Amino acid sequence: MRDGSPANVTRLADYLPPAYLVPRTHLDVDIRDGHTLVTATLTLERNPARDDRPEDLVLDGEHLELLSLSLDGASLPASRYREADGRLTVFAVPECFELTSVVRIEPEKNTALEGLYRSNGMYCTQCEAEGFRRITWFPDRPDVLSRFTTTVRADREHYPLLLSNGNPVASGEEPEGKEEGGRHWVTWEDPFPKPCYLFALVAGDLACLKDTFTTTSGREVALHLYAEHRDLDKLDHAMVSLKKAMAWDERVYGREYDLDIFQIVAVSHFNMGAMENKGLNIFNTACVLAHPATTTDAAFERVESVVAHEYFHNWSGNRVTCRDWFQLSLKEGFTVFRDQEFSSDMNSRAVVRVENVNFLVNHQFPEDQGPLAHPVRPAQYQKIDNFYTLTVYEKGAEVVRMQHELLGARDFRRATDLYFERFDGQAVTCDDFVACMEEVSGRDLSGFKRWYSQAGTPIVSAEDRYVDGLYSLTLSQHTPPTPGQADKQPLMIPVKLALLDPQGKPLALNDQGDTETVVILERATQTFSFPLPVKPTPSLLRGFSAPVILRYDFDETQLQTLLAHDSDGFCRWDAAQRLYFSALARIIEQGESAEQQLERLRPALEGVIRRAAEDPAQAALLLTLPTETAIGDRHSPLDPARVHRAAHAFKVALGRALGEDWRRLAESLREPEYRADGDAMGKRRLRMLALAYLGLAEADGIADYLQRTFRDAACMTEEIGALGILVSNGLDGAETALEQFAERWRDEALVMDQWFAVQAAVPGPATVARAKALMSHPAFEWTLPNRVRALIGTLVNGNPSAFHAEDGSGHRLFAEALKTLDAINPQIAARLGNGAARLDRLREDLSTSLRTALSEVREGASANLAEVLDRILGA
Repeated sequence: MRDGSPANVTRLADYLPPAYLVPRTHLDVDIRDGHTLVTATLTLERNPARDDRPEDLVLDGEHLELLSLSLDGASLPASRYREADGRLTVFAVPECFELTSVVRIEPEKNTALEGLYRSNGMYCTQCEAEGFRRITWFPDRPDVLSRFTTTVRADREHYPLLLSNGNPVASGEEPEGKEEGGRHWVTWEDPFPKPCYLFALVAGDLACLKDTFTTTSGREVALHLYAEHRDLDKLDHAMVSLKKAMAWDERVYGREYDLDIFQIVAVSHFNMGAMENKGLNIFNTACVLAHPATTTDAAFERVESVVAHEYFHNWSGNRVTCRDWFQLSLKEGFTVFRDQEFSSDMNSRAVVRVENVNFLVNHQFPEDQGPLAHPVRPAQYQKIDNFYTLTVYEKGAEVVRMQHELLGARDFRRATDLYFERFDGQAVTCDDFVACMEEVSGRDLSGFKRWYSQAGTPIVSAEDRYVDGLYSLTLSQHTPPTPGQADKQPLMIPVKLALLDPQGKPLALNDQGDTETVVILERATQTFSFPLPVKPTPSLLRGFSAPVILRYDFDETQLQTLLAHDSDGFCRWDAAQRLYFSALARIIEQGESAEQQLERLRPALEGVIRRAAEDPAQAALLLTLPTETAIGDRHSPLDPARVHRAAHAFKVALGRALGEDWRRLAESLREPEYRADGDAMGKRRLRMLALAYLGLAEADGIADYLQRTFRDAACMTEEIGALGILVSNGLDGAETALEQFAERWRDEALVMDQWFAVQAAVPGPATVARAKALMSHPAFEWTLPNRVRALIGTLVNGNPSAFHAEDGSGHRLFAEALKTLDAINPQIAARLGNGAARLDRLREDLSTSLRTALSEVREGASANLAEVLDRILGA
């Protein structure tokens, strides 16, 4: 749809069970040069859950050429069916029957990367959410679960590897393929019923890393990880991560893997991060390939997290799936929570939690407060692809985390055991999940369920007083209106807290000596009291116990006490952020100098540096200023250029004031040999931060030092880190280093993504022209989502002073990119379009400029992009 018309609206309130079930599906996928023939035989039966008993069968399909259709072996005449508007309606079908269709598709022309498509010489699939309808006619909805048997046929020389879901049960050569280079086939059988969005197929010539895992019950599972031959040496970390995840899921959730083989395939062209297809996970190369020479420490951590996330889906998403797409967070929110907990157990829990919260607060919170706000369980959508959002994933994970907080670890485990056992092999709802929590705990969570249906970020205001040995804390909650939801109801909010004495030590809160407690705010206003010997400093929302904005009038002394002494990693980081935001506000709004602010904060920051050896990664987090996007979100109207000037001045002042400390850290944290453990990663992180501050301050000799670091780097973290500092500050040697980097890594796609991103991240309007030129670079590909995200996504989402250039050039480039991309891959265009969500918060002239650019794009936009732009433009 490219006429600019919105797609039809699908509403949760209109849900009906499927009219027909599909107990068995047999697919024969015959891959030929230029086209593929798909023969699908569906065993269908009327669904007894439907009272209206419709006589016609309706199937979904897009971009399919129907060659034949038969019912119970008899060919159907054209009068027995109708094909129109993405639907195949077969008239007057019996109660139980087999329907066989043969369709022709053209994967080679599929640039949308949905269904079956071609990537770097291999064929692969992406069926979530509605990609399976691009492969064959089928009731493409998550509550139709079927047992799949799939035969894949292809040329043996070019596609020696033929994979699908489940276990391989048969293989052979086609009669005409006995000679060298002939055709062959493999049949895969998945014994577990699954929705069609979990179907997967791969055909290609790939290298394989093999290992095994022995489950708690003693079964040996074959582990096969596939990539292009030149990338075989980049799969080791993913294999280690997979085995850790399998062991963790058995230990923490009691969930064993259930097939004989688990497979992962790395694919270059991929819209998402990875896909949990049953037994055959398909991954974006960025989320599975890792090697010290080509991969940063942050990317190593991401691989570990994503591998775990997709594996955990085997139970939370595959064995128990969602009834409809409104319940998407049932599988995604729960699984994000599981992968966050796994990462916390594998690494520094404090650091992982702060990183997750930082991402949530600075990315999901703005989504929840803008034109794209929607509940964790949306009430309606036009294109479900547009609801794979941070609200569904990240806020959804926080909703699960709150239930863990309310029940405690023991009862939460009992409740998830009940959930998996009760609903194994079924498609269920968020309410079913919460019901298990209620049943095990005996708690009434009816009020808590508003978290699923109510959009927006709650604001919790705290006031306190200390009188005659009694400390009283009054908490109030309020959720501002969001589009389509003006009236908000109180939520059940767990607030974990501690109270610190003047020396920063936690005070006993009860006769048992507990120094930490959780209070439940479930009314508009509640007061909680504690007898204490002294007036305390409150440590509130410890561990970020609820996804809310906390408003409390901390004074600077209290924040410095929390930063210096609090045992909670989140509260220490939050104290540092509040100090930074206050200092930056005084620069932006009151015109105070950056140097003045640095003198106020210097003792606290020096204290963090003195303790840096305890946890270098945590120290790096505490010493990192908020992004310019985060700073801008706290000022209205949004003036990105003004924010950039203030942030840059503050960073320069910080680099100069603590110059000797940064130099000492840069030298003391340098290690003679590369190590991949958490301690070494933390040291590299803090060292690169120190060098970044020295680069901003243009310290004596820093350009030469960075050039040596770039040249002699022991790993990609150091190499790309040094390059980024050189380029972002325009230091001597920057352009030469860029040329050398591109020449050295021109054949490594993921490394070249970083090369594009480094240049797109340089602050200031001049970057728009550079980005424009890079769009014509030979290495830039519009059909490669990773490359588009690296260049255009970095500019739009991470560089506000360039994107919102005063002359409107950033907005015009954005519009040009959206138009080009929408014609190739509407999903990626729509997600990129989300970057304009701050439209109405911008300074008036900038808002007008962006609105004009978007309005031009809106005409003729795809249904995906049109839905996003309409919400942003207020149509």
